[in-house]
Amino acid sequence: MPQKVAFLDRDGVLNKEIGNYVCSLEEFEILDHALINTQKLIESNFELIVITNQGGISKELYSKETVHEIHQYMQKEFALRGVNFLEVLYCPHHSVNENCFCRKPKGLMIEKMIHKYQLNPDNCFLIGDNIRDVKAAHAANVSQAFEIKSNSDWFSVIEKLL
Repeated sequence: MPQKVAFLDRDGVLNKEIGNYVCSLEEFEILDHALINTQKLIESNFELIVITNQGGISKELYSKETVHEIHQYMQKEFALRGVNFLEVLYCPHHSVNENCFCRKPKGLMIEKMIHKYQLNPDNCFLIGDNIRDVKAAHAANVSQAFEIKSNSDWFSVIEKLL
C-alpha cells in the first residue's frame, strides 16, 4: 500500500489549460514542468493519482473514449520519463446537467482512493488550479491542498513538501 500520495488535477497542472475544454488529443499538451515535478515526486517516494473533472462528456463535447485516449497518451508520455500514475480518475458529469457526488468540489473521487489504498490523509496533498480542487481535498480530509495559477510551474509548492 502506498504511504504518500500526491493528488493532481489534470488540466492546468499536468497539461496546458486552454481556456475551454480539451476536446481531442490534438488539443492536449503536456506541460514540461509537470514532467519534471512529477519525477521529483516519484524520486521522493510519492505515488501519484490524477483527479479530474471532465464535464464535457456530459455536455456531449467529447466522449469517454476520447478521455481514455488522452489518458492513455498522457500515461505513456509520463511513463517514458519514469513517472507512473497509481490511478487516473475522472468525473464525466457536469453540474448543469446532473447532480453527482464525484465532481469536484465534492470529494468522492479522493475519498474512494483513500479508502481503496487505506491512505492516511495526513500523508497526502493535492495540487490544483481551481478552488474547487482545494475544496474537494478538504471534503476528503486532505488538509494540504494548494491552488496554483493554471499552467504555472508548481515546483515551489512541492519543494516545501519534499
